[in-house]
Amino acid sequence: MSETSPLRPARAPSVADYIQGVRSGDRSMLARAVTLIESRLPAHQAKAREVLQALLPYSGQALRVGLTGPPGVGKSTLIEAFGQQLLAAGKRLAVLAVDPSSSLSRGSILGDKTRMQALSKHPGCFIRPSPSGGALGGVARSTRETILLCEAAGYDLILIETVGVGQSEISVREMVDAYVLLLLAGAGDELQGIKKGVMEMADILAITKADGQNLIRARQTQQECRLTLKYLRSFTPDWDVPVLLLSALENTGLNDLWQALIGFEQQARQRGHFAQRRRQQQLSWFEDLLREALWHQVLGRPSLQQQYQALRRQVASGQCWPLDAVQQLLGALP
Repeated sequence: MSETSPLRPARAPSVADYIQGVRSGDRSMLARAVTLIESRLPAHQAKAREVLQALLPYSGQALRVGLTGPPGVGKSTLIEAFGQQLLAAGKRLAVLAVDPSSSLSRGSILGDKTRMQALSKHPGCFIRPSPSGGALGGVARSTRETILLCEAAGYDLILIETVGVGQSEISVREMVDAYVLLLLAGAGDELQGIKKGVMEMADILAITKADGQNLIRARQTQQECRLTLKYLRSFTPDWDVPVLLLSALENTGLNDLWQALIGFEQQARQRGHFAQRRRQQQLSWFEDLLREALWHQVLGRPSLQQQYQALRRQVASGQCWPLDAVQQLLGALP
């Protein structure tokens, strides 16, 4: 009887495999490339840099849209309906849905594919749920790199569904071209709770669930938003922020949202704001990477790691002021 040979592990894709797979629009290889750039293993990070460097010339052509709003506003439901309309019009859509990570277990539900079943089955759509990993801004640590991969794969529109509204949510503004803020119908009191800075950074406001008996309340909220916007300065110069009524249930207002995005992009390009925003995105990316590299430099050195842990204990016990602890740690850097 011949001996059964053990199964050999599948060969890991090479840099060339990743590049060819992403450029050909292979969703499976694109997903593996995203997993590669999300990895914190040094070997994976080195390979990821090669892949990104090679694909960089093929990126930058898509419209990058941030979609945010309070919990329960219906972000995923809206994306499901809006995405199907875009796909029917021949667009290729990538959805980067970021789930909040637990502060205790660091785990994440990653349930967006189950909430967007129709989109997840469409060959023209790529959905990537990723844990935020505690990153500020409601977006995952590698969201910028994932955007570039999706653009190199030929997707026309990149939708970034963020965790929710909060002060740290503003950082998503630094990586998208257009920023859409969703609000619940009948949310007059909610307008008081949304921070002024978040509303000021929105390029489009949209009232969701504007259907049935809720339509009257939605129209009231629409008027309240328009009144509020009169006292705020638009984040994009010379752009009048529209306030739309949307219903994913009845598929109403979705074309208005698309037309608003098209109109925004056209005007921003004509007046130079689009190119300026892309330059700012690059600078923000650089600064975020620099902060992360410096942080890992501290944690990656055993001597600094020990001093860091000691300073943590001293700060927690009140023996050392946080500012003094930071100065001591910076002074220990080579």
